[in-house]
Amino acid sequence: MNKYLELKQRVFDANQRLHNAGLAPLTWGNASEFDKELGVIAIKPSGVAYETMKVDDIVIVDLNGNIVEGDLRPSSDLPTHLYLYKHFPNIGGVVHTHSSAATSFAQAGTSINAYGTTHADTFYGDVPCTRPLTQEEIESEYELNTGKVIVETFANIDYEAIPAVVVKNHGPFTWGKNAEKAVENSIILEEVSKMAINTIIINRNVERVDQYLLDKHYKRKHGKKAYYGQKK
Repeated sequence: MNKYLELKQRVFDANQRLHNAGLAPLTWGNASEFDKELGVIAIKPSGVAYETMKVDDIVIVDLNGNIVEGDLRPSSDLPTHLYLYKHFPNIGGVVHTHSSAATSFAQAGTSINAYGTTHADTFYGDVPCTRPLTQEEIESEYELNTGKVIVETFANIDYEAIPAVVVKNHGPFTWGKNAEKAVENSIILEEVSKMAINTIIINRNVERVDQYLLDKHYKRKHGKKAYYGQKK
């Protein structure tokens, strides 16, 4: 049995979920997963439509981006994924989309502020927007430099407490313990982005959620004192 089959199936399913959620029309998105035991990453192939993509099309690469298994080229965003895996050691899944609401914040060059408890349930504060890449960064190793600017943005932010970012003029990236969780965070990011846009339309002077309410909603789902849901 192919030792990568289960990993490829998980990543295939994650990519299909991303597409079915409406976050990745055409070929506008990709999900990957890092299997630390196997020491490899599975990622969507570049430019392949979700409707025709098969499990066998998922590409397996090592941490240096060398193809271990697969006949297709991996996503062009692979260098970004690799950089995040190397610098965010507790993650096992990465997702990139051009979902409309979150991308609107990226194009506006602004963070997605925490205005309420729906946001706070997943993101412990504002989802930041990176600085713009320089012309030199874009013209030389663009995808790698995208990863670098994301990590730079989180120099003083807990990447596990806020598992998302919008890259200036580009779009959102999310991450999690595996590809499935990264997709879930991408779905949540898009929904809270829609809510934030509507909130700003309704009240241009809206203020962020109070810290104590942010604390309550985030910590009831995360950490040692979490009590939301069922015991595992």
